[in-house]
Amino acid sequence: MHLHRWLATGCVVAVTAGLGACSSSGGTTSVGKTSTPPASNLVVETSFVLKTLDPARMFEPTGLMIDHVLYDTLLTYRGSDVTTPVPDLATSYTASSDAKTYTFTLRPGIKFANGDPVTAADVVFSLMRTKNVNGNPSFLMAGITATSPSPDAVVLTSATPNTAIPAILTNPALGIVDAKKVQAAGGSDAAGAVTADKAETALNTTSEGSGPYTLTSYSTTTQVVLTANPTYWGPKPKYGKIVIRNVEASVQKLDVLKGESQIAVDLSPTQAQGMTGVQIVNGASPNLFFLLTNDNPKISKITSNPQFQTAVRDGIDYAGLVQLAGKGAVQAAGIIPSMFLGSLPAGSGATFDPTKAKAALAASGAGHPTLKLVYPSDIQVNGISFGDLAARVQQDLQAIGITVQLQGQSIQVALSSYRGGQEEMGLWYWGPDFPDPSDYLNFLPGALVGLRAGWVKGADPALEKMGTTAADTTQNAARAVIYQQIQRSMNSSSPFMPLVQPAQILVGAQSLKNLQSNALWLVDLSELG
Repeated sequence: MHLHRWLATGCVVAVTAGLGACSSSGGTTSVGKTSTPPASNLVVETSFVLKTLDPARMFEPTGLMIDHVLYDTLLTYRGSDVTTPVPDLATSYTASSDAKTYTFTLRPGIKFANGDPVTAADVVFSLMRTKNVNGNPSFLMAGITATSPSPDAVVLTSATPNTAIPAILTNPALGIVDAKKVQAAGGSDAAGAVTADKAETALNTTSEGSGPYTLTSYSTTTQVVLTANPTYWGPKPKYGKIVIRNVEASVQKLDVLKGESQIAVDLSPTQAQGMTGVQIVNGASPNLFFLLTNDNPKISKITSNPQFQTAVRDGIDYAGLVQLAGKGAVQAAGIIPSMFLGSLPAGSGATFDPTKAKAALAASGAGHPTLKLVYPSDIQVNGISFGDLAARVQQDLQAIGITVQLQGQSIQVALSSYRGGQEEMGLWYWGPDFPDPSDYLNFLPGALVGLRAGWVKGADPALEKMGTTAADTTQNAARAVIYQQIQRSMNSSSPFMPLVQPAQILVGAQSLKNLQSNALWLVDLSELG
């Protein structure tokens, strides 16, 4: 999920940081503490980024974690592996050679928590409702139509080749709801659902899914309580009740150490350092910090110069940025995160070489330029401040002869110039909309993020042709090769400099089994043993 998706909810958030949650009251509140919870209960603490639990409107981190255990999807992921979708409500699927038609065979005998059978009609209703409600996740179904040719099959038809469909379908926003119940609550999957659908309030009161848990109570400011679904078709839920509390990161640390909670989701590497008596899952997150140098000469004749771009790329101390980001962070080898199909091997990213950087700057003819670097100053990602990263980039580039004036701005102000392609230089991040490399074709010339860097269609025909080939290729082995070729090309010549993947940390009680982080829903509460 990149910023333009999250901010469409109308609130500014600190992404997995304790700067205050996005909520109806605009504040972060911790509920009253109790004694150590019974063994049958699980208490999870996180700083809420939560607007709704209605799958058709939900696209925030806390909602993804919760809806993942309320609603089954056609396909899902197990553990921390987000490279290969596995069966969930669908036992198998086939794809046409042109990647436009996908046929899913449904698992027989599945029932919703209320006892109603899960049917192909429910699947079609759910997917088309998400599309037509036109909420934050509706783009997942853009150009896709769902139909049911038989009671046990669902067909997804895409207007264009779409190799990402299996990965897209794992998103909890495409969770399957009981069509009969949702329609009775005012829900609609029709073309006019954007105004006709009135089911959100009901779905924030009673979940209508077939997942391992059901919704007991819901608040965007205090806590969400889930209860085990006794008729769940899969492995029996470990916990009778799960309480997800809205708590600032600093308090999360204290509570998990005292045993008042079993999981803390939002600690930074600095906060987690030195903790004992708990287990810490620490690895790179799928979030990508990157630098852009505008390729539009009307914005800057300096930043659009390929030699200047090379100077910046060679002049950044990537190891220093990783050290700043903390334990678990890694250098971004390319634009595709390390855990996704098509990512480049560790160590194959840009290399810090001040001598080459100075030579490239001299070759650019720019002399010793002064440029402005814009970044959002009021948010963090995985506990990392954009201002801290910007200051380190400023220091590195000053050493090779480039003066950078830092322009920290509120996220609303910075987003305007970023989206409009008006920044000479920008420091931003991209979080995945879905765990598939095709999401990163947005960085190519003429695409969404490419245009934000002034990189217009036709700027690199060879690269753009590779992008078209990648979008049309269906075999994963071949896809991986093409996406790596794309990134190697961009690492040698493009207006983008991938910097670092920050750490994603989970801290849990030692009694927990199978605690793993997931790039899509942070932690799978149903897999904990």
